[in-house]
Amino acid sequence: MSDSHSKLDDQQKLEAAFQQFNAVSGQLIDAYSQLESQVTVLNAQLDEANNELRRQVSANAALAERFAMLLEALPAGIIELSSDGRVLAENPAAVSLLGASMSGAAWEDVAARLGPILPDNTYRTGSEASGDERLLTLEFTALPALGGRLLLLQDVTTLNRLSQEVARQQKLASMGSMAASLAHQLRTPLSTALLYAANLREPSLREEDRQRFIDKILARLRALEGLIQNMLSFVRGQVGEREPLELLLVLEELIAVVGPQCASRQVQLVSQLPDAPGPTMLGDRKALLGALVNLLENALQYSPPGAMITLDVRVAQGEVCVVVEDQGPGVPTELQERLFEPFFTTRSGGTGLGLAIVKKVAEELGGRVSCSNLRQGGAHFELCLPLVEHNAACRAMGETE
Repeated sequence: MSDSHSKLDDQQKLEAAFQQFNAVSGQLIDAYSQLESQVTVLNAQLDEANNELRRQVSANAALAERFAMLLEALPAGIIELSSDGRVLAENPAAVSLLGASMSGAAWEDVAARLGPILPDNTYRTGSEASGDERLLTLEFTALPALGGRLLLLQDVTTLNRLSQEVARQQKLASMGSMAASLAHQLRTPLSTALLYAANLREPSLREEDRQRFIDKILARLRALEGLIQNMLSFVRGQVGEREPLELLLVLEELIAVVGPQCASRQVQLVSQLPDAPGPTMLGDRKALLGALVNLLENALQYSPPGAMITLDVRVAQGEVCVVVEDQGPGVPTELQERLFEPFFTTRSGGTGLGLAIVKKVAEELGGRVSCSNLRQGGAHFELCLPLVEHNAACRAMGETE
């Protein structure tokens, strides 16, 4: 009885084991089916990724081919430099501009072949005598990802020659215009002097009339001399040897020169000078004083009796500006740009050289001059020059770079 009962238990255990085996087998079959599905999906995704990669490789190859063709045809020179400054690659234009291939050479050695640096930051290669002279400009671009630099070389020889020709033509045109204006300015006092001189030949001329005509002739000749002196000053430039100047001392001398003229014409000169020692600039004392005298005399010419001229000094952003303001009619907006042209004047009897000399002196001293109108009426002139400290800082920065 116990044996039959034991066999029954074994049979039940075996059946339970088979059932468990069948369940596990079913799960394995389901997992395998899912795995097959996932493998199919992954294979499809892999095929799509491979196809996309092949398309990208094909596109990159086409892009690289176009880029290579562009570098071949580019008229500017392209040089790739490594992080240690050696030439890694170059296009044909770079080889042509440098005269030979520089692949593998250090950039310092290549730069030594370029010749001297000209004032406009261009390099000169070759020589004018041999006819192979070239002017090159260099522009570097960093390549952060590669750790090197890309160099662009451009041949600006033709552009430089065209610029020089344009400048020469403009200079000739300006000289022609100046010559015509000068002839017009000289003709009036000269004709007047000749007329008075012709009257001296009259035998019946009284002595007092003779003396009066002589004085008028001398006055006209002095006007001619002054015009010629102004012309020479404009052409040659008035700035000589430069030295540190205390602006306060120059302005005090300016007031001493122009103050009596203002008083004689009943015009009040109001000055707002800085405290001693005042700003210092680098310049020529005589040239700067002459330019400031021209500015004040110009304001005086347009100031009616009882008017006021203001002389002020302003310091900002590394420069000092001498400001002259008057209560005259002002300057029409359309004429402000021409106001500093040689021989241009809006005043009867004016030579048109005073303000032109002011502009020339300002530019030769590294500054500028400008004109505008005041809201309440009158003209506003500014003559701005760099301070000595600003010049020193700029030079130090250039040496550091």
